[in-house]
Amino acid sequence: MRDAFAIDGRYVQDHFPGIGRYTYNLIDALARVASDSKFVVLHNPALASRNTRYDLAALARHPNVELRRVDVPTFSLAEQYRLQFAIRNSQFAIFHSPYFIKPHFHRVPSVVTIFDLIPLLFPNDVPSVRARFFFRWAAWLAAKTATRVIVPSVATRDDLIARLRVPREKIAVIPLAADARFASQSDAAIARAREKYALPARYVLYVGINKPHKNLATLMDAWARVETDAALVIAGAWDERYANTTADNRPPTAAEKSAVSGQRSAVKHIHNVADADLPALYAGATVFVMPSLYEGFGLTPLEAMACGAPVICSNASALPEVVGDAALLVNPRDAVEIAQTIARVLDDAALRDELRAQSLARAARFLWERAARETFEVYRTTRDANLRSFSR
Repeated sequence: MRDAFAIDGRYVQDHFPGIGRYTYNLIDALARVASDSKFVVLHNPALASRNTRYDLAALARHPNVELRRVDVPTFSLAEQYRLQFAIRNSQFAIFHSPYFIKPHFHRVPSVVTIFDLIPLLFPNDVPSVRARFFFRWAAWLAAKTATRVIVPSVATRDDLIARLRVPREKIAVIPLAADARFASQSDAAIARAREKYALPARYVLYVGINKPHKNLATLMDAWARVETDAALVIAGAWDERYANTTADNRPPTAAEKSAVSGQRSAVKHIHNVADADLPALYAGATVFVMPSLYEGFGLTPLEAMACGAPVICSNASALPEVVGDAALLVNPRDAVEIAQTIARVLDDAALRDELRAQSLARAARFLWERAARETFEVYRTTRDANLRSFSR
């Protein structure tokens, strides 16, 4: 089994929407680009009911992918002994954890993917002091005990160096990609999504949770300044714990409370969007807006671009790395600038057409095959370095 690469597939579940999407697509692409290598996907069948997005069994259609059962829950101490024993006993060449909570003390070289350090940079995103302390400790330990660390952006790499003192040479920057299903949509598919969610012909779209760093208060402040017949659609999970929390650690004003709650007729909240409906929702948007103060990568603007939506995006953290010059960049703390940019796109059909074309071209540069090839190179060089060390 020394030529087999193990990947922790337990995170392909609804509780980890972004990490699950990353893990599934990476395994699928690895199987294609490294067809001479074997990949063992560790999974827990007890978690199957929590996974409504991806069919893990479908990965086994690749002749070089094996699904191997491990009866270890996520967020459990069993990860440090039962999962660790399974890894060590099989003598894998590499173990890859797509999440910072991983078994640490085994002799198999390990790779960990760390997407961001949001709990350290925006502590209000994690209401519990204990949880914030745990994140710092667990992220540091994961980076310390892993042989290599994969991050999705230069911004996250720099955060790891500055905040956790991870050596630069230990980190590999490998951008993500959108699912293949995020693509241009038919008029019929867009019409069905509009009807299902009772959307107007023109709408500005935001997709994401309402955590403080997502900066919805500023977006709503900006929206109140836009004179238009369009609606603002806030799509994604809604957590009441964050309703009275701001990213800059101050009490929200009465206006912000009202705005974030969507107490305007031109604001529509969709808290439970079916994953299958997202491509048409993106494609039907007059413009997609991402005002976030921080993203480790920025998958939602990339998905929007892949569906051909014009994009307005924050100029903060990793977002410019993703959208490049294909989106209109704004200062996420400047509600007036955001409002003016939204109004400009809503009022200019030619600009929207130009941005749609640029979105499609930009998104086409992000491929899972490329991410898989670069990830496999991390596996290969880590394995080879370990073999050289072992042979001495």
